[in-house]
Amino acid sequence: MTDRIFTAGLVVIGDEILSGRTHDKNIAQVASWLQVQGIRLAEVRVVPDVIERIVEAVNALREANDYLFTTGGIGPTHDDITVDAVAEALGVDVIIHPQARATLERYYADKGGLNEGRLRMARVPDGAELIPNRMSGAPGIRIGNIHLMAGVPHITAGMLDALTGSLEGGAPLISETVGGFIPESEVSTLLREAEQAHENCQIGSYPFFREGKVGSNFVVRSTDRADLDACMKDLCDGLTEAGFEFTHGGI
Repeated sequence: MTDRIFTAGLVVIGDEILSGRTHDKNIAQVASWLQVQGIRLAEVRVVPDVIERIVEAVNALREANDYLFTTGGIGPTHDDITVDAVAEALGVDVIIHPQARATLERYYADKGGLNEGRLRMARVPDGAELIPNRMSGAPGIRIGNIHLMAGVPHITAGMLDALTGSLEGGAPLISETVGGFIPESEVSTLLREAEQAHENCQIGSYPFFREGKVGSNFVVRSTDRADLDACMKDLCDGLTEAGFEFTHGGI
């Protein structure tokens, strides 16, 4: 663990996401998993099933971050083109990974065997390693700083679990929340001053309307527990001085 901030980009791939037919759940779970690894999700792009658009996003985000993750497009159908796009972005060929093929042959042995479509899930950019997938047999793919994950959230979760502890990261991001029926516009100066006084902390303000009243939850984030506690104290003291009631943990 180091003081350096490690970052990751995420490319969410699929026409079904952009059309609204499928509601994405992977952004939140990837972001949460990365925080535990000491890596911050810095940017997300949602792109269609178009090779050129995937290549563009992959190249931009893999170069701008320590790590890149993609979700979607590694299944058995004709429009699962993520492997092809990543191979093109890296300038390598697509090959059938022998270990992936063997894994799929075992998985489908009592399910009709390994047909042409299922074999597509053994395709990887040349030079790639596999990310284990206990759920469906079809592995994820790791090449350089790029990690190709499934689009189905519970399968992605299993792949992330398999990667836990394998990536270099910095200090995990920790957070505390305080909230109440407090209009954020009335405490904007307090929030700004508290954040400026603690340079290792960030304060997020999340307004809501509930029970006919306006309120806000304030989330303080840092990689240092002492800094986080000090910032929280200043924020809570300021809210008290301003006459606002609040609840630790938010409401």
